[in-house]
Amino acid sequence: MTRVLVCGAGGQLGRELQRVAWPAQFEIHPIALEQLDITDETAVATLVAELRPHVIVNAAAYTAVDRAEDEPATAFAVNAAAVGHLAQAAERCGARLLHVSTDYVFDGTKTGWYVESDPVMPLGVYGSSKAEGERLALQYEGSTVLRTAWLFGALGQNFVTTMLRLARERPSIGVVADQHGCPTAAKDVAVALVSVAQACLDGTIDGGLFHLTSPVPATWHEFAAAIFNASRHGFHGEFRKLTTAEYPTRARRPANSRLDSSLVEKKLGIRLPDWHDSVIDVVRELETGANRSH
Repeated sequence: MTRVLVCGAGGQLGRELQRVAWPAQFEIHPIALEQLDITDETAVATLVAELRPHVIVNAAAYTAVDRAEDEPATAFAVNAAAVGHLAQAAERCGARLLHVSTDYVFDGTKTGWYVESDPVMPLGVYGSSKAEGERLALQYEGSTVLRTAWLFGALGQNFVTTMLRLARERPSIGVVADQHGCPTAAKDVAVALVSVAQACLDGTIDGGLFHLTSPVPATWHEFAAAIFNASRHGFHGEFRKLTTAEYPTRARRPANSRLDSSLVEKKLGIRLPDWHDSVIDVVRELETGANRSH
């Protein structure tokens, strides 16, 4: 059997990785943050040495972008140091590490689409911690870093669940319309990660850095509009466009974080679906309660 250790199994991507269809020879070992403190180097080394996985998928992350500004030590411990622990442990037992990163490693000033070779210039603590995690992972042969963005799904809290809640609670909703990115379904990323894991094991790729998002861009306002359109309840109140300046946050966000995912398509034939289709499926699942058993 091919053993796969999934770290961060309690998060939205980690949960999707547990219900996606893996090939029969794969044996999935999900580990939530409550079960393994990935910032504890000894604990990580011990678990990996005992399990001897062939693949480690790191879906664990500190994702509180604004809170990270006040908790930099915690953000760097989870998003950077812990990645180094996992990469070292993977190398010692000959495993492949698949590490999930973010569009927030960029400052958003580029006018076009970001490619893998663009220099990282994070705007805040969260992005800086993730950039350092990438660096630590890629120091080790056999590590693959996959940057994704604007993750949403039916399992866990995210922009879709927030918009559906606000549509029930408020007569007026304002959403930022001058930040551009690629909404990406966690389920679609999970399906792609299965293919990436196989490619790492059969030697198709030898690690590296890839972007992995839906190929269709949007603003947060356009994303929200699609969510309301997909909902059977809709939103019939005032729906306003906001500028970033009108919606200040503790941490700065990149104005443009569109990631060009053509490299992973060229090398592995992976092209994620249009997020418009995925959001319809996610909203339907949320509104029918089909995910309650997961």
